[in-house]
Order: sequence, then structure tokens, then C-alpha cells
Amino acid sequence: MSAQTVVVAEDDAEVVFRARGLTKTYTMGEVEVRALRGVDLDLHAGEFVVLLGASGSGKSTLLNILGGLDIPTSGEVTCQGHRLTGAGDDALTAFRRESVGFVFQFYNLIPSLTALENVALVTDIADSPMPPEEALEIVGLKERMHHFPAQMSGGEQQRVAIARAIAKRPAVLLCDEPTGALDSRTGVLVLQALERIHEATGALTVIITHNAGIADMADRVIHLSDGAIVDEQRNAQPKRAEELKW
Repeated sequence: MSAQTVVVAEDDAEVVFRARGLTKTYTMGEVEVRALRGVDLDLHAGEFVVLLGASGSGKSTLLNILGGLDIPTSGEVTCQGHRLTGAGDDALTAFRRESVGFVFQFYNLIPSLTALENVALVTDIADSPMPPEEALEIVGLKERMHHFPAQMSGGEQQRVAIARAIAKRPAVLLCDEPTGALDSRTGVLVLQALERIHEATGALTVIITHNAGIADMADRVIHLSDGAIVDEQRNAQPKRAEELKW
């Protein structure tokens, strides 16, 4: 597939994100860095998608634009039919709060709060959240909910971060290198948690990673290089997280 190919949905009714002609250019002094170069992409409801690419391929920039954390230099993004490009700060803040759950490589937990209290921070401001206890149970931490981050392993802390992200019942879960700081055994536990959440909630789940081994669990794998989509593949039979090797 060429970099100019449009990766689109077959049924407009199922499109969650639609991106057309996305570019992003950063200016650093006299140097311009083109992070995205005309990306066209549709992401569908209920999909489990991996955006795969090396460092500097543009995948984090694309994820940040989809999640309303950044704005493109040119092009357009809609989410569930609502235009994100050109939306004001208040509208983007409401979009992030109500519709998107974020999981990052580093957990960003508050050290002085228990796992339960860290998750409750989100449920206190969401419109129709799940109980924080339920979110922690989904990620396998029911017995650890009263522990503080310092009393938990890296994998457990990441699963708390995932519970926090999904407790507001977002339509979209965006994960930026969620296993990047973990060894492979612990990373599989985190991916199992994401797998359970996807099955339980049906949220569009997007993982960006440089780790090709994770791609086997996706419904669809989208390859980025030098700021452009260069390939797409669909897995007829996605692997379970415990089957992955890297």
C-alpha cells in the first residue's frame, strides 16, 4: 500500500474517527520538522487497532491529534461526526473529559492516593462512570485497590492507570506505548487487561507501539513511517495477549 492510500471505513455509520489530509509541522529555530505528511484514516467503532512504527514515525503525533491533545497544521479530524479541528479549548477539554480515555507509557499516578482513590479522581468528574472498584476488578486489581503506588509493581501501576482511563466509560481508549517501560512478562499482563476492557466495553481501542510483536493481537495494524501511512493489514484471527512473544 502506498503512502497516498486512504485507509477508510466501509460503512460511514461505524466511523468513530475520520482524518483527512492531516499534516503537522514543528518549527525548531530555523528547522522545520514534518511529523505528519497528509494522513488519511478512518477508525471504526469496536475495533482494536495497533499503530505501528519506529520512533519518529509520527504515531504519537497522530494519537495526540486524535485525542484532542494537539492540533494539526492542516487537515481535518472528526470524532463521531463532530469536528475537532477548529474546535475551541473548552470544546476540546470537554471532548477529552467525556469521550477519551488515555493511557501513557508512564503511569502518572498520585503517590499519596491509593489505587482506588486514583481511579475515583476520574469517576468524580465523569457523567456516568463505572464504580472505581469495578474498573479495578476488570484489570485484575480488586485485591490491591487500597494499596499506594509505591506498594505496587510497575505493571500494577500501569493497570491502575488503565482502570482510571476506562472508569468514565469512554467511547475511545488511546494508549501510547503502554508496555514501553515494562518487561515482556509484565507487558503481557497489561495487554491482557486492555484485552479484557475491550471485550467488556466495546470501546475503540488504539495502541501505538514500536513493538511489532503486539501487532498480532489487533484487528487492524496500520504502519507509519516518516509521518505517513505506508501499509495496513488485517488479522483474520488476532492472537490472545498471552500468545504474544517479543
